[in-house]
Amino acid sequence: CALGFDWHSSGTTTTTLGALKQACKPEEHGIAFAGGKGKASMRTKEEIGNFGDIFNLPSVKIESMRRASKLAAKVDNSCLQDGYQIYHHSFILTEKGEWAVVQQGMMAEKKYARRYHWLGLKTKSFIEEPHEAILCDKKEEKALDMTSRKSEEARKASIDLANDGIKRLNRIITGQRSLDEFTHPEIHFPERHGIHRVDISPAGWKALKIAGEIQPENYEELISISGLGAKTIRALALLSELLFGTEASWKDPVKYSFAHGGKDGIPYPVDTKTYDETIDVLKNALQEAKVGKGEKYKALERLKIFTDI
Repeated sequence: CALGFDWHSSGTTTTTLGALKQACKPEEHGIAFAGGKGKASMRTKEEIGNFGDIFNLPSVKIESMRRASKLAAKVDNSCLQDGYQIYHHSFILTEKGEWAVVQQGMMAEKKYARRYHWLGLKTKSFIEEPHEAILCDKKEEKALDMTSRKSEEARKASIDLANDGIKRLNRIITGQRSLDEFTHPEIHFPERHGIHRVDISPAGWKALKIAGEIQPENYEELISISGLGAKTIRALALLSELLFGTEASWKDPVKYSFAHGGKDGIPYPVDTKTYDETIDVLKNALQEAKVGKGEKYKALERLKIFTDI
């Protein structure tokens, strides 16, 4: 099945996943789609439980999926600060207990969308380069990426700062050290000295207080604390570099979402060599497919339309 959309359409994600959620019957197809766009995403936890029961999955497996859903949303909204706000979250699960996440964020002022892909079978870590793909039309000049391998030391330092408790953070943030010492060329601060309390929300301070009490052992535990959002994660990253010299990655990890380019040169001109190679791969796949000759012939005829362009 292939769907065609205008090259910059955010509906590529929302419409396709919405249609699949409506069309797929868990009992019949062995796959289910939880969550969705806007308010539908708020029902993800409940729907994972419902579908898990239909598939007779163990309660431990269902809870691990709920945790994966929550962490994927937290990471893409807070640990990867690229300017795109998540508004669509789909959690896909199978009767075998496999899962994937497809979510989409929007940069409202530029009206650009960005899609994030997670694949459970390949997710070895939720906080270090966990994505199967991040796709967008545009690569940002800078984006705080706390999931990058290059941010490992910054993550460790953030844990240490959080575990030290809010009293020490208060002393640092209220001006004992100046950000004049902090000279990262890609970061622009407000026209003032130091990081003041305004940079961390009240919920963030509450979360940091909890962190000081429970002493998270790793970064995943730290970001799982309720109320610890993007501002607090960013503040900890900046303070970590200021105090310990541990630099976080500011490189946007996105990849273009177009395999062959566009006829109008957007986002780049059509790559005819790759285009032809893709057709050859599809043709070989059809030749090897275990389907009837009639179906195979019809599929090859449909593919021929593209080869004759």
